[in-house]
Amino acid sequence: MTQAKAPSRVRVGIGGWVFEPWRGNFYPAGLAQSRELDYASRHVTSIEINGTYYGTQKPASFARWHDETPEDFVFALKGPRFATNRRVLAEAGPSIEKFLASGVVELKDKLGPINWQFPPTKKFDPDDFGAFLSLLPAEYEGRSLRHAVEVRHESFATPDFVELLRTHGVAVVMADKEGVPHLHDVTAPFVYVRLQSAREDRKSGYSPADLDAWAERARAWAAGKEPADLPRLSGAMPGPPRTRDVFVYMINGFKPKAPAAAMALLERLG
Repeated sequence: MTQAKAPSRVRVGIGGWVFEPWRGNFYPAGLAQSRELDYASRHVTSIEINGTYYGTQKPASFARWHDETPEDFVFALKGPRFATNRRVLAEAGPSIEKFLASGVVELKDKLGPINWQFPPTKKFDPDDFGAFLSLLPAEYEGRSLRHAVEVRHESFATPDFVELLRTHGVAVVMADKEGVPHLHDVTAPFVYVRLQSAREDRKSGYSPADLDAWAERARAWAAGKEPADLPRLSGAMPGPPRTRDVFVYMINGFKPKAPAAAMALLERLG
């Protein structure tokens, strides 16, 4: 049975679609690997593509991914590590341009937010990080772009970082993983969440109570509000919209449970 869809402002998905432990578990036994994206895209409402972080993809690949998925599906993309794993972020312009020119616009209306992930050792330097944010274009070849940043050093847990992101309209990636800052401030017209604490001993990776809580938070964000149970570093974002797009991805923790966790969250939102 095809999984029920979430409200149109909330997307719930997984990271990638090629993962051997999902075969015979999430994927039916005997399903051809060439059909895994088709299958996954009918059970979740978004997928974060991780391959773009490690290397350049071809325009034909983006076009094929567009064609193999439902009309209302959306992909998030990881920005290339060549742009974020560098000492001077202000020099990332050529890497950003190369990534955008690689064919991402072939996803057309299925092009969702771009997640720029930074290494855990990268500390907050307001001037250099601001210079990087200035390099992120609002559109490319007629396609609007939405950007999020995933930071993993505690030095980013400051109101100054929140205000810098708001100035540039860039979202902070919200996480629940131990050892990284848990930043819950809304800084852009959309919200990007990566959940990485699924457990092997939970049927759906997360407890029912945890899934209920994330469903309520997603509903609040989608309605232009902010969840009351999550601490913030700064005040609420000025002039909140009536609605927001929300993207929630079940990524790691115990990765074999990621599809089950995503579908369980979708069921609560459906």
